[in-house]
Amino acid sequence: MSPAFLLLLALGLGVAAWVVARARAWSFKRARPGERLAALPAYHGWYAALWVALPVVVFAIAWSAIAPQLIAGSVLASPAAADLPVMELQRQTMLAEARAVATGAAPAVFNPDAQALVQPFREAISRFNIIGIVAALLIAFAGGAWAFLRLQHGFTARTKVERAVMGALLLASLVAILTTLGIFVSLVFETVRFFGMVSPVEFLFGTSWGPDPMSATDNIDASRYGALPLFWGTIYIGAIIAMVVAIPLGLMSAVYLTQYADPRWRRWLKPMLEILAGVPTVVYGYFAALTVAPAIRDAAIAIGIENASSESALAAGLVMGVMIIPFVSSMADDSIAAVPRAMRDGSLAMGATHSETIRRVLLPAALPGIVAGVMLAISRAIGETMIVVMAAGAAANLSANPLEAMTTVTFQIVAMLTGEGSFDHPATLSAFALGFVLFLVTLALNFIALRVVKRFREAYE
Repeated sequence: MSPAFLLLLALGLGVAAWVVARARAWSFKRARPGERLAALPAYHGWYAALWVALPVVVFAIAWSAIAPQLIAGSVLASPAAADLPVMELQRQTMLAEARAVATGAAPAVFNPDAQALVQPFREAISRFNIIGIVAALLIAFAGGAWAFLRLQHGFTARTKVERAVMGALLLASLVAILTTLGIFVSLVFETVRFFGMVSPVEFLFGTSWGPDPMSATDNIDASRYGALPLFWGTIYIGAIIAMVVAIPLGLMSAVYLTQYADPRWRRWLKPMLEILAGVPTVVYGYFAALTVAPAIRDAAIAIGIENASSESALAAGLVMGVMIIPFVSSMADDSIAAVPRAMRDGSLAMGATHSETIRRVLLPAALPGIVAGVMLAISRAIGETMIVVMAAGAAANLSANPLEAMTTVTFQIVAMLTGEGSFDHPATLSAFALGFVLFLVTLALNFIALRVVKRFREAYE
């Protein structure tokens, strides 16, 4: 039984409880025509619906995690499981095949020995499905009984419902915080394990990157874990080349759209510009690898640069800059448009030209939003992976030549975690250390943006 069935059951029972509780509240009102209810009948209905549906939803989530283990335990306890092989991998493979056939996900088993387990799986699945439905109905009945016993003429159902909604909103607001905390704790734990094998100094300031995931863990060459070329490639591609493209073009686009463009043009140009933010990054990667990179290589050869490669930091940075133009443009557009018109009119009244007003009044006043957009764009750029994979290459080079192949932190994280190495190997754990450093960098950028926004907002308000 899928969790979706239990969720639909909870929804149906909640609707039924809402209808019955609302009708009961109307009966209270009819019993005392001259007195007002403490809460509208609809709130009585919502109170009962919450007490019926929410416990069933919680049970459905817990049952979806518990039921597979119970079913597997029941099958293993059956006589048909006595002939299962001793090796754990073979046992799990046969059980998975039998479960797939029993649930209808597969037409037949690949291993003939697993056929004997199909019927025990079907019986166990049917039995625990019935148990789950009965338990859900009992929980719904208990919750509904509790709610209906409390319903009366003076019951403040509205207060109870609003408190429940406030709790749900608080829980939703904590999801992002708890997710960030979970990411941080997991990164710290694995990073500490990695730094127990490789020196943090060697990792942060070493200039040679070449981990071998297949090497023995008792013979670690710490000199191969110098991540400085990766940090440089990330900054060079995402925070230098891409920003050289994105900041001027994004800022000038915002100035044109807010100050010079005809309203009819603006209605067309702004959505077309923001479409760039919705293009998948793999499409940008293909564009960089098949169009921009060969064009840069041919141009370099034409001006006399030999051995120009079709993979370069310049190709990846240019396309990445185009990709993040909407981040800069949209934030700058909104910030410039939010500047009080009195500041613009006052500047023009003092004799300043339109361009002087933009340069000396509007842009300084909109600086907090512009800086926030730039920091958001930098954070987006340094976390980009597909464009780097397809256009910049995988070479960890510590060079300022934009025509050379380079790699970034995100590319190496993917490479280390998708290989065949063990999670106890320092090569794999290095991905968590790289992620931790990247996390700290983006966190620092956010703090810088907040400080700049706070400082200049106070200056111009």
